[in-house]
Amino acid sequence: MSSEMTNAPIPKNHDSVDQDQFLTILSREDALARFEAALFPRATPSEPRALADALGCALAEDVVAPIDVPPFDRSNVDGFAVRSADLASASEATPVRVMLNDEVIACGTAPTRPVLSGTATSIATGGPLPRGADAIVMVEHTQPAGPRAIEIRRAASPGQFVSYAGSDIAGGETLLRAGIVIGSREIGMLAACGIAQVSVARRPRVAVISTGDELVQPGQSLRPAEIYDTNGAIVTAAVSENGGEAEFLGAIADDDEKLEAAMRAALETCDMLVLSGGTSKGAGDVSHRIIAWLGKPGIIAHGVALKPGKPLCLAVCGGKPVVILPGFPTSAMFTFHDMIVPVLRRMAGLPPRSDAKVTASVPVRIASELGRTEFVMVSLAEGDRGLIAYPSGKGSGAITSFAQADGFLRIDALADQMPAGTEAEVTLFTPHVRVPDLMIVGSHCTGLDLVIAPLARAGLLVRSIAVGSLGGLAAAKRGECDFAPIHLFDDTTESYNVPFLADGLELVPGWRRMQGIVFRAGDARFEGLTTAQDAVRAALADPSCIMVNRNQGAGTRILIGRLLGGARPEGYWNQPRSHNAVAAAVAQHRADWGMTIAPVARAAGLGFIPLAEEHYDFALVRARKLRPAVQAFLEALASEESRAALAQAGFRPA
Repeated sequence: MSSEMTNAPIPKNHDSVDQDQFLTILSREDALARFEAALFPRATPSEPRALADALGCALAEDVVAPIDVPPFDRSNVDGFAVRSADLASASEATPVRVMLNDEVIACGTAPTRPVLSGTATSIATGGPLPRGADAIVMVEHTQPAGPRAIEIRRAASPGQFVSYAGSDIAGGETLLRAGIVIGSREIGMLAACGIAQVSVARRPRVAVISTGDELVQPGQSLRPAEIYDTNGAIVTAAVSENGGEAEFLGAIADDDEKLEAAMRAALETCDMLVLSGGTSKGAGDVSHRIIAWLGKPGIIAHGVALKPGKPLCLAVCGGKPVVILPGFPTSAMFTFHDMIVPVLRRMAGLPPRSDAKVTASVPVRIASELGRTEFVMVSLAEGDRGLIAYPSGKGSGAITSFAQADGFLRIDALADQMPAGTEAEVTLFTPHVRVPDLMIVGSHCTGLDLVIAPLARAGLLVRSIAVGSLGGLAAAKRGECDFAPIHLFDDTTESYNVPFLADGLELVPGWRRMQGIVFRAGDARFEGLTTAQDAVRAALADPSCIMVNRNQGAGTRILIGRLLGGARPEGYWNQPRSHNAVAAAVAQHRADWGMTIAPVARAAGLGFIPLAEEHYDFALVRARKLRPAVQAFLEALASEESRAALAQAGFRPA
């Protein structure tokens, strides 16, 4: 029991308690603000739980991915690992004949032979990509051409049917945020990273008491003037629905001593007490009078401008919320869901409730297959003209496509696309999804998580979608995000980012990060070299030295292009979309060199030769500058906490 809770006996003169405060009518907003101010901030108790027992709980702390998922480049289909350059001329009229290597790569089988020019290796769905290969050809697009050869009748593009290491989840990135409700999708993400136990918010224990001489529990016989206790059952169920662990203590008559004893006992063992009935000023209603004897500060609001629900009483006794709902079930449930659920869910570490379906605009064209009804998972954001539904684009094998989506939209079987700008109905995965307070679309950096962390702790929902610097700028120009992280170098002005800004955008300096060449420690071709230019010359001098590139539109790709000039070395068309995937390719001997940032190279244990300190900045949509979440991000970016965290991680704050 709190030290503020008192065991003083009931005053003999009950009428001496001042009643004037009890029916001072407050607005809904004022009453809720006062109630929350008396309760928060407060620590959310946590407890460890195995994945099997964590379903429906809220994460108590952020979970960081310990590994890349997938941990290696893998095939998305059954087929053959090939070099795409070998198939440039392949067609139905002019098939390309390749020889089969004498191994078959199945799931769990590490490749032992490289794919040389003119050869291919049989590979199963999920099998690791062998050295030298940069694409997969489906079995259906080949024909046997002898005991150890096949004919391929279609050209293959680099990266075809390949999921790159870390393309789903990058090691070191924030996998799930504190407050996320753990469902089957989140459990799949945690399991994919090998995480067996998580820290979750302990469900608040909520005591439920019904009051009134007239109440009878369901299943018993009614006598004249008695009614069944509806509120006890419905409030108990509503508590459980919203993250609480409900304990129904029965119905208690309007008797001071009995009710006070029950309320004191409830506050001894529970985190919250909810009563129904006894909120008015009638002589028989005693619940609100007893609150004055249980602890400070006592009653916060008694009488709220709601219809129904005016007699609602909100109190805090010894740091624990005490709620007295109106006696009529309709009034009780209206006020419970409108006024109490936000507090209960916050105590449980859960996000606010939301509607089950919303209408949103689709910003990009979504291609679809005729003849099949397609469900496209989307993430919701607030645009200039309403909700925007971003389709998830990580592929069918990506766990995060499902787990990080807010819901899905449906494309009819007779349509081959959903045009950009379509107003579509989005079915939400849960009724608790809410639109992000802050939307960030553009280049991803692990440093971004360090800046976002304090915003998430403050209760803001931040969503970051990695589409590359150029994709982020396009989204910002369309007004689909608040910030677009970019790191683009302009050769003409020899400066970063500013030359790429359009009207309506302004630059917010972020941080500096060192880009450089990575290689495996002990590789004699690179050991002892001090400049990236020397490293690239050494790589180009050895035809067997395989590089790993970056995707079109990435700022890193532009830096690599400047170093290579017109050269197209082995591995040039291997184009993963993240720094982590580059490091994984080199560390796992599928490539010998590439370009990434220093913190990722260090985490992967790779050799690193610095090239240039690039500017990772933010293009801010000026029309959104005054939004509270935008201002919160700008404050977090400039805070000493974030600057220290960035510096410790290997970045240099601007």
